[in-house]
Amino acid sequence: MREDYQALIDEVSALLGAPATLEDRDFGLIAFGAHGSDSDDEELVLDPVRTRSIMQRRSSAAVRAWFERFGIARATGPVRIPPDPAAGVVRGRICLPVRHGGIAYGYIWLLDDGTLELTDARLTESLATAARIGALLAADARAGARLGELLRTALTATAAARRAAAEELREALGAAAGGPLAVVAVTPWQEGAGASGGDGVPARLPQVPVACALPPAEAGTGAVAGAGPAGAGGPGTGALAALVRLRAPGALEPALAAADRFLRSPRTGGAGAAGVSAPLPGLAEPAPAWRQALAAARAARAEPRLGPVAQWAALGPYRLLTALPPGAPADPAVRRLLEPAQREMARTAEVFLDCAGQAGRTAAALGIHRQTLYYRLSRVEQLTGLDLNDGEARLLLHMSLKALRL
Repeated sequence: MREDYQALIDEVSALLGAPATLEDRDFGLIAFGAHGSDSDDEELVLDPVRTRSIMQRRSSAAVRAWFERFGIARATGPVRIPPDPAAGVVRGRICLPVRHGGIAYGYIWLLDDGTLELTDARLTESLATAARIGALLAADARAGARLGELLRTALTATAAARRAAAEELREALGAAAGGPLAVVAVTPWQEGAGASGGDGVPARLPQVPVACALPPAEAGTGAVAGAGPAGAGGPGTGALAALVRLRAPGALEPALAAADRFLRSPRTGGAGAAGVSAPLPGLAEPAPAWRQALAAARAARAEPRLGPVAQWAALGPYRLLTALPPGAPADPAVRRLLEPAQREMARTAEVFLDCAGQAGRTAAALGIHRQTLYYRLSRVEQLTGLDLNDGEARLLLHMSLKALRL
């Protein structure tokens, strides 16, 4: 937690004699205050919503929806919110909007014991502190936006522009750019899908010095022609790119934790996947690592056993499949098999090849009799013209079916 924010939220807690919590506009925890008086109502302080926010660093979707019903994103003064047990809100709240320049950058939350009037002078004084917090958050947002633009250029622009942006980003990040790093990709990522709009970039995590949202045209998430469903998040979806500091070379835990946190954002639409690149010794040329991370995110969506957070190093054959050029049509030999009417045949072929051609394992996995399996495999051979006793034919079919998932 930033010391500035922690000091200010402690100031509010002390002023009101009650524990306060500061969240960003996407309900990500920034700081929380403890009130240590002997008269504390322990049950009130340990309210389940507050506990979840502190422990998981974020409120649940149901809680956010309930709070937003009361117009907190537009409010300029205190808002009293009643409990809603159905959403998990067993205690009421008083919300102090954190604003700057007419924009809501976050919220201060107070557990409501019913004794504080909204006209109380202490709330007015706390709103002044909220305005100071808003100015800090706005300044951080401006600085983060500049760093995000540099990262975006370093990932997606022409070679010369990428090198120049990476150099400027290294200078701006200082020591944070020199240690072991990893790139995280999250897709889909919807710009403006948060509670109060914004630039589509989440609040910065301690291990994430810079992140940026990429629109569909730059995210590399488009569909492959003739290959069924679209890439990482379907047609027209964007992605989030984040640079993550690692504690040691090869220790990807901070990147995995950041990816997990990002996946809980409402900007994924509840259906996101994430990928983590191989570790980098420092911020030299991040574009290849971005391609690795995005490929891993695509694979995580294609193959559930890899997700929801996939590591580039663990992709196996998907490292090759994700490198296939976008827009490539399906191989002519398998086109008939990929027709919607042949979905069952395609599934049978994929499971058969996943099981290394072992009929017993395949029949058990599909829950069918062996004779039914043999009939389906003969139909696959008829539809494709491929001999499933031939290794290269199997390889072509297997690659085509896995590419379809991407």
